[in-house]
Amino acid sequence: MSSLETRPDEVACGDGPAPEGSVTVLAPREVPLGGPRAMRVRRTLPARGRTMIGAWCFVDHYGPDEVGRSGGMVVPPHPHTALQTVSWLFSGEIEHRDSTGAHAVVRPGELNLMTAGRGVCHSEVSVTGDEPHLQVLHGAQLWVALPAADAGVDPGFQHHAPQPRAVRGGRVSVFLGALGVDGEQTRSPVPTYTPLLGAEIVLDPGARLRLTVDAEHEHGVLVDHGRVGVGETELERAELGYLAPGRAELELAAGADGARVLLLGGPPFGEQIVMWWNFIGRSHEEVVQAREQWQAELGHDPEGRFGAFPYPGGDSLPAPELPQVRLRPRG
Repeated sequence: MSSLETRPDEVACGDGPAPEGSVTVLAPREVPLGGPRAMRVRRTLPARGRTMIGAWCFVDHYGPDEVGRSGGMVVPPHPHTALQTVSWLFSGEIEHRDSTGAHAVVRPGELNLMTAGRGVCHSEVSVTGDEPHLQVLHGAQLWVALPAADAGVDPGFQHHAPQPRAVRGGRVSVFLGALGVDGEQTRSPVPTYTPLLGAEIVLDPGARLRLTVDAEHEHGVLVDHGRVGVGETELERAELGYLAPGRAELELAAGADGARVLLLGGPPFGEQIVMWWNFIGRSHEEVVQAREQWQAELGHDPEGRFGAFPYPGGDSLPAPELPQVRLRPRG
């Protein structure tokens, strides 16, 4: 997914300390996906004062979006560096193509993980049709920053369909890392470059669910629908609640209508990154170089840094102009 909006608060922001046991509420802001007339998404990370949650550095939440009326998601080929994209759907389907040769359909409840590493380009387009399950697009697009030691790995693509686990008061699907519920741990087999947690949790109306988590991790709770209590804090739809390290247990409480959340986690990243548009680097110069290389290639050079793939929908996305300030590290 392409992050086409660059705001002043995304040029440089740091991660301030949060009191242990507290929940910091990050409110979403609406941004266009792929241009000013494109589908709009709700972005909660990065935010002013909070750049990352573990290695998670980007959270977009979108839908329910009626594809037939809005046109859905149409994101032409665009580049990435030094990150992984995590696609997770609640409804609808997205066709994914990338320069590793992967051509896949993203479906609800299935993990699609693309590693950019030294450089990759990909496209994402809603699957359309008359079938009822294709009428509404609804999901989240997440990015994971790669540590400096692995930022230049070869690009790749992985798919995993976790088995939802029924628990008292709901169900849990762990797509990255491990999570304990009712005294039993569920673990994803997908390897990651840093310890991560990624899980979808569906809560029945009025349910309370106690989760066992890694106390060395910080966590984020993204509310897809409903209202969710996290300790003494109530989170509304589309809000992201940040929890500092120090908790071995986490309790979620659903309102009368039930709820669905994404739970994200990982140890504090411990590195600073420079993040602009679709690129992650360790310096302003790295990002400038990546932009220049993409502008020279624009997805047409199979031997170039970002590669190429057949895309039936037209031209690739050019990079926007860099802001008239030096990009500073964050995190």
